[in-house]
Amino acid sequence: MLTGIRPFRALVLAVTLAALGCHAQTPTAQNASAATASASAANGLSPQLTRRVEVLIRSKFDVPAAYVIHISPPTKSELPGYNAISVTFSAGDKTSRPIVFLLSDDNKTLAQFSKYDISKDPKELVSADGRPSRGGPPNAPVVIVGFDDLECPFCARMHEQLFPALLQRYGDKVRIVYRDFPLYDKHPWAMRAAIDVNCVGSHSTAGYWNLVDYIHAHAAELGGQAGSLAEANKALDQLTRDEGKRQNLDVTALDACIAKQDDAAVMAEIAQGEALGVQATPALFINGEKLEGAEPLAYVYRMIDSALVAAGQTPPPPPAPETPAATPPAAAAPKPGN
Repeated sequence: MLTGIRPFRALVLAVTLAALGCHAQTPTAQNASAATASASAANGLSPQLTRRVEVLIRSKFDVPAAYVIHISPPTKSELPGYNAISVTFSAGDKTSRPIVFLLSDDNKTLAQFSKYDISKDPKELVSADGRPSRGGPPNAPVVIVGFDDLECPFCARMHEQLFPALLQRYGDKVRIVYRDFPLYDKHPWAMRAAIDVNCVGSHSTAGYWNLVDYIHAHAAELGGQAGSLAEANKALDQLTRDEGKRQNLDVTALDACIAKQDDAAVMAEIAQGEALGVQATPALFINGEKLEGAEPLAYVYRMIDSALVAAGQTPPPPPAPETPAATPPAAAAPKPGN
């Protein structure tokens, strides 16, 4: 799946000017220039330096002339050789949130950088707790958390092709967990499928995966030839009851869970996925590293191998390349006169 990346210049403008509003009263260009000059007198920078900073910001980020730029006095930054200055933009009675720039000690360089916390192991950023798992044990070196929609055909394709290959290649070094992310505005029975499967999964891990495997493999059949939502819901409920019987679950409790259709837990899983930036399914987190959409298996292997190395494990040897099918010899060209 392709995702758009907003250009840096547009991003800065969106962040800095969004708070101003489309209909804010704006000062004239003359008043804006005078306001900036007035602000520079008290901000600790010389008027000449203030102008150099303002001109660069306006030109690099296409700041309209009507907006007043306010530059704070410099303060000590965390980066040696640079001071921090805070820049805000105003129009009328609206003011943006501050944006921090770095000004070198020799006043010749203006910089901006982003600071990120990498103190936590990425594996801990995406929880696998409280969900049925398959593959390796809870302390497996690699944990794959997949956000899944049981009505999603791309999820079904990934489920069919990817996970058997991973378990065959990595064995108990990889633990697999699914979290619910039904796109219920597009897939009408996906929410019911998630709830029904969880009714079994809260009591039986084997039953959970049996249902997930079956629904992904037969999703196109659940609504009958007419694609009826009522028929799909009925089929899902019956599949859940049948699996409950195979797993010797309490029939009365299972029927009550199916009838209640409580979506609170599923909605909480959706919220968790959204907080992690999930926008589409399938979405995988391999020890915290996100992989969204259908990607070649070789990319997934590479990500898992990298996670294993980081965990002090030796990845398995690279899979043998597939042998291409033999090409039949071309028929001999007829000789002239034949």
